[in-house]
Amino acid sequence: MMWRHLVQQWIQQSAQQKMLGMVAEAQRAAQYRFADPEVQAAFAREQRCEIAVLFALGVEAGGTVDLLQNAVSMRCPNFVEHAGELGGRRVALVETGTGRQAAAAAAEDVIALHRPGWIISAGFAGGLRAGLRHGHIVMVDVVLDTAQRQFSLGLHIGLEALKSSPALHVGPLLTVDRLARTVAEKRQLSESCSALACDMETLAVVEICQREKVRCLAIRIITDTLEEEIPKEVERLLDQKSLAARLGAATGALLNRPSSLKDMWQLKEEALKASDRLGRFLVGVIGQLDPRLPLDSSPGG
Repeated sequence: MMWRHLVQQWIQQSAQQKMLGMVAEAQRAAQYRFADPEVQAAFAREQRCEIAVLFALGVEAGGTVDLLQNAVSMRCPNFVEHAGELGGRRVALVETGTGRQAAAAAAEDVIALHRPGWIISAGFAGGLRAGLRHGHIVMVDVVLDTAQRQFSLGLHIGLEALKSSPALHVGPLLTVDRLARTVAEKRQLSESCSALACDMETLAVVEICQREKVRCLAIRIITDTLEEEIPKEVERLLDQKSLAARLGAATGALLNRPSSLKDMWQLKEEALKASDRLGRFLVGVIGQLDPRLPLDSSPGG
């Protein structure tokens, strides 16, 4: 969970270059957003996807986007979307931005645009249990927050499947409003709830899906463990709201501790590996989902 914000700063320049190639689709998306109802309906029919996967950031989505066939990318007011074929399904991969508010706004718009049979909240997460390591996958059965709200996703996976896959875990996910940077903060969260891991978006996505009666899954990959602490320089970097402030904080961090450059580069490399692994796992999941199932059907068995 923590790495994704750091990596965002490092890849921002290359991401901006990539977005230049998406201008035509961005204009097309704007036409959908602001055109008359007939134009909106025609655009929606053309682009409608069976399954939508919501990620906070491009670095989380990147490994899955690379596997997308016949991809078309576009920028919408509340999200960036990559639509194409994946696992034999028509899929929309959506970058929502970080936090509950951004995730909820994107989920609402994606449902209005596509009315997908399934939405998957996917991306990075911080481990809250000993034994969860980098690259381990968490399939969420319950999502909760620190205010004691919780939503069940109705996920059931047989014990035999888990025994044969030691890097796969099924259990609760905690959605938090701020980063848990230190080991002490993570341990406090771990002791206060039963969650395996934490993120910053999933509860908001699940809440929208249940309100709109859209089936929902949540799948997260562990990128920082219970025993890992994020450097203070990184926390200061993430607190900045503007690009200029972030660049200033990054420059200050490098001047104060030149070795932080190496730390940040290592985080970026690990995040890219996690994104690729998550993408491969999602392809297998998506191929097994049937958007035509009754709403009360649940995956697994």
